[in-house]
Amino acid sequence: MIIDTDKYISQQRPIWDEFERMLRLIEDNARTNFDLRQIQRLRYLQDVVSADLTRLRTFSAEPATTNYLESLVARGFSSIHENRSLSRLKFNPFKVLVEFAITVRRHSRLFYFVTATMFVGCILGGGIVAFFPEHKEIIMPFSHLLGDPSERVEMEEDAENSTHVSGHQSSFSATLMANNIRVAIFALTVGILYGVFTVVLVFYNGLILGAVAVDYILAGETTFLLGWLLPHGSVEIPAILFAAQGGLLIARTLIVKDGRLNLTARLKKNSRDIVMLIGGVVLLLVWAGIIEAFLSQYHEPVIPYSAKIAFGLLQLAALAGFIVMAGRTKKGARQ
Repeated sequence: MIIDTDKYISQQRPIWDEFERMLRLIEDNARTNFDLRQIQRLRYLQDVVSADLTRLRTFSAEPATTNYLESLVARGFSSIHENRSLSRLKFNPFKVLVEFAITVRRHSRLFYFVTATMFVGCILGGGIVAFFPEHKEIIMPFSHLLGDPSERVEMEEDAENSTHVSGHQSSFSATLMANNIRVAIFALTVGILYGVFTVVLVFYNGLILGAVAVDYILAGETTFLLGWLLPHGSVEIPAILFAAQGGLLIARTLIVKDGRLNLTARLKKNSRDIVMLIGGVVLLLVWAGIIEAFLSQYHEPVIPYSAKIAFGLLQLAALAGFIVMAGRTKKGARQ
């Protein structure tokens, strides 16, 4: 069949223009959301433009037109099949944190479970130190925690007077960040073993935390304890819990069937949430490492304990408020 190429191009041009306008909307604004009718129209236009490209190639139309249609089809395929939900967050840490907060709320039951697990570990660790102090060395993983808390407090405060920390903050901060991020990623990735080791890791960290806390409280060093742990712990401990939440999300994806979705489809469905959790955790732990190196390690008389405790409590309240409120619309559509 012979067609009038010029007439055909003139007739189809409005369709090509409409398709290009819709693509430009997607490309210029990553948050463009089409309703079902618009999505169906976009897919229809892509099919028409693809068919036009094939037809004009067959009849050796002018190269400029076929090149234009090839570009249009390629842009359409990229825009329709691209995972924009992740790419739009790539270079914006604040948006990552907002999506992170939304993800934490979406899987809040997992967060409550890992929090309860750590709390049980805290109670057990504290109970062992309180009632069986001779077994403290079994729980404490670090040698500097095995001695008398009061002696350590005296040593730390004297060391601050000699400013022994000065000049080492940068390297210490980097070491802390790397270690905490490694622990968090481990807590998340071992979720692939059905969450068993994630739960064990959270429980063990709670065991240590409870043992240390009770040891210092019984020695009458509660103020030092709070001033030492709150500035960085108010971010670091929640970050570890969020990472464990991600680990249990992986485990739940592996174990719990979701309708007729197979394992690959379930992993694809939850992959964005897993990425959001680990991305937010890394940002939080970087901040916690900075705070631990530049604030937590300084004690009285350099920095008053009251100031450090107040900072830690305000930071914890700010983090909790952000997790609860970030990304909510007036109708709560994104909760």
